[in-house]
Amino acid sequence: MKASHLKRILIVNCYFDELRIPVRRQNKIPHQMTIAYLAGLFSPDLCDIRLYDEVYSGPLEDEKLLAFPDMLVLTGLNTAFDRMLHITAYVKTKNKKAVVVAGGPAIRALSRYSKQFFDYCCTGDIEQLSEVIEEALGEEYVAPSFREKGWALPRYDLAYWLKPQIVTYAESSRNCYFSCNFCSLTAEKAKYRTYEVQYLREQLEAQFATYGKQGVVNLLDNTFASPVRRHLVDKITLLRELREEGYFRKWSALVTSDFFVRDDNLDLAVNSGCLALFSGIESFDHNALVGFGKLQNTRFRQGKIIHQCLNAGIAFLYGLVLDPTSRPITELKAELNFIVENHEITLPSFVSVVIPLLKSPFFHECVHHKLFLPDIKLRDMDSTTVVLKPLDPIPDVVEFVREIQTLRGYRLRIVKRTKGFYSLYKKKLSPGAMALAQSNAFLLCTLRLLTARPDPKILLANGHRGCRRTYLGSTEPLDSVYKPAFPIDPRYQNYFEPTMVTDKVGNISEALQADLLR
Repeated sequence: MKASHLKRILIVNCYFDELRIPVRRQNKIPHQMTIAYLAGLFSPDLCDIRLYDEVYSGPLEDEKLLAFPDMLVLTGLNTAFDRMLHITAYVKTKNKKAVVVAGGPAIRALSRYSKQFFDYCCTGDIEQLSEVIEEALGEEYVAPSFREKGWALPRYDLAYWLKPQIVTYAESSRNCYFSCNFCSLTAEKAKYRTYEVQYLREQLEAQFATYGKQGVVNLLDNTFASPVRRHLVDKITLLRELREEGYFRKWSALVTSDFFVRDDNLDLAVNSGCLALFSGIESFDHNALVGFGKLQNTRFRQGKIIHQCLNAGIAFLYGLVLDPTSRPITELKAELNFIVENHEITLPSFVSVVIPLLKSPFFHECVHHKLFLPDIKLRDMDSTTVVLKPLDPIPDVVEFVREIQTLRGYRLRIVKRTKGFYSLYKKKLSPGAMALAQSNAFLLCTLRLLTARPDPKILLANGHRGCRRTYLGSTEPLDSVYKPAFPIDPRYQNYFEPTMVTDKVGNISEALQADLLR
């Protein structure tokens, strides 16, 4: 079909950077892949598809690209909801007939509120987009492979941000079979399901056809572990077979702690070429884990699991979540001291403040106990901003949150402990696994400098300025992208107003009550 007759599709991963200035995080891993999976639902013969990742490429303000689509598809994390509004305003200004489709956690949580802004609000899984395509464009615009098999392969050929010699991505299951209090999956009551192993095979074959041999294949599952052992064994067996055939060098995945219950699971992983496993440790404090609803993490000592994994030759990665609403700063610092001084474990990949994700059990607890601060914007709920009333004085907590962004005050000890870690595991970990395990120390201290690349064209052309962060939601300034990059239709001026979660006294804002308090 001639290009002039193709339906023009623009799919955008929306993003607000924690620095609150326009930056491109081209070295940030893992990469975002949802938009590549969404692209796979469109007929490649009838659609001209463009993808744009705001993490990798910075804020989308290219007028030519914004004027391109007949259909705009938007996704992103909760905090990116306002960016969806901005891009909708841009596209509708350029082409009022463009169809705008929005999906993701924020749309699912704010389904009623969202309907006033977007033509279609998808509250289900990505496959729901096929129904929108059929209704808005016609059945023939849905990818034939999806109509035939019930699944569509991601468009790896359009994922310009990938670095296949370093890492690519595939998925073998969806959601999780645990229900942690702060998790968006718990809020959505999302049910765990395993894909047919054939779908995983087809993804890996499509990658090989596109890139040739890759570096590390990272499994994007919310948990690669499975309550049905046969499913786990089948997936690992396939990975071993394809690795031996030269498809990729190593693989990695996210697993829940139950993966480590059986020692032979680690044996399977090692023998199939596993480089690293990420697991949601969240905290080394028993009471904190109980509060998070992560009872599965209380069965074994967290340190034992990490040590076990490292001794098997697999790098162990994890995140640390700190809750100033239930624990004093002195206790949180003590946990950080324990981690930094313990040479037997890796450092966390990230350290964040707990987020009251919309409609999660933790969110409702915070509402019930009136923990929300006043004038909190949805954009503020990004894990680097204080949005809840802490146990300690707010100024002390704000300073603590500011310091943990780069572990200021811990850096010298971190340098020293890397030597002890290396000595302990140099005979256990391969050079690649050792580099990955040790890189957390470097990245934690310099992450924002290494991965944040300001876009001078955007900064200069649109007069963007950096802002001095306060790390307190009630006073945190808006990102510079809340100022339109070019004149927009007056009907969409309000799309650049921030979405307020709380009002002047800390109650849920009237506009969101129908969604969040029912």
